Amino acid sequence: MAKTYEGGAPLAEVIRSEFVEGVHRGSVVVLDASGATVAAAGDVTSAIFPRSSSKPMQAIGMLRAGLSLSDPADLALVSASHAGEEFHLERVGALLARAGLDESALHCPPDLPVGEAAREAVLRAGGGPTRIQMNCSGKHSGMLLTCLAAGWPLDGYWRPEHPLQQRLRESIEEFTGEEVAAVGVDGCGAPVLAVSLTGLAGAFLRVVSAEVGSLPRTVADAMRAYPEIVGGTQADDTRLMRGIPGLLAKVGAEGVIAAALPGVGAVALKIDDGAARARMPVLVSALRRLGVDAPVLTEYAEVPLFGGGVPVGAVRPVW
Repeated sequence: MAKTYEGGAPLAEVIRSEFVEGVHRGSVVVLDASGATVAAAGDVTSAIFPRSSSKPMQAIGMLRAGLSLSDPADLALVSASHAGEEFHLERVGALLARAGLDESALHCPPDLPVGEAAREAVLRAGGGPTRIQMNCSGKHSGMLLTCLAAGWPLDGYWRPEHPLQQRLRESIEEFTGEEVAAVGVDGCGAPVLAVSLTGLAGAFLRVVSAEVGSLPRTVADAMRAYPEIVGGTQADDTRLMRGIPGLLAKVGAEGVIAAALPGVGAVALKIDDGAARARMPVLVSALRRLGVDAPVLTEYAEVPLFGGGVPVGAVRPVW
């Protein structure tokens, strides 16, 4: 049985009016270009659920199983946790239509867009939750198309015992270098597989370091070429990939993010309480330990706190 995640160390503090209001704990690992650990805090060897940070490895597994996409932007969508903006929804719909499917084939639950602006637009127009708006609809579309390409049944494509999910598990185990410690149900209904933060960081490093033209590199290149599709116009991972040439980044629920830069290294972290506001300041601190710097990191180094509509403090890293 896998060792239970022990929880992390203090990684960020919440300062309001020069008073420490709270602390976010978590775990973070920094690997150099060779894959060696150069810095870590908390528990980086026990298994956690990476949530959507696993999507690049899942996309590689789909390609290996027969998924064929002529447009790299569609591959970015399959790897995405999209914001539900109009260009996301149009592309998901087109991807399904080319296979003779519609959103009724998707197993992901009906939802509103995760992007604030897109969600407000839907509500103003009198709309409600739909499956295609769910942020994992691109991944689920890719899963359906992979099943069609491989001759596997669409029914139950989300179940862990389905041939598709077995192939995706193999991909995650290969790139993390670990056996999956536990299988859960992700928010989208598909399996989520537990691996360590060290394994997750190593997987991202292997993907960005793969040979040009290989399937792993094809996924990395698609995500980096179309960062707005991977997240959204204002998504954190989108802005990181825009602002740091060559960086591959992918957020996951419950305070997870992983990022890697070829020839430099990789980072994976989890904020224990799942707070997204602490994730980016800690990531900035970790990337700077690898010598990475860019204006976008300065923007994310602290997250402002407001009182009465004006800034009165910040969430900032302490690690």
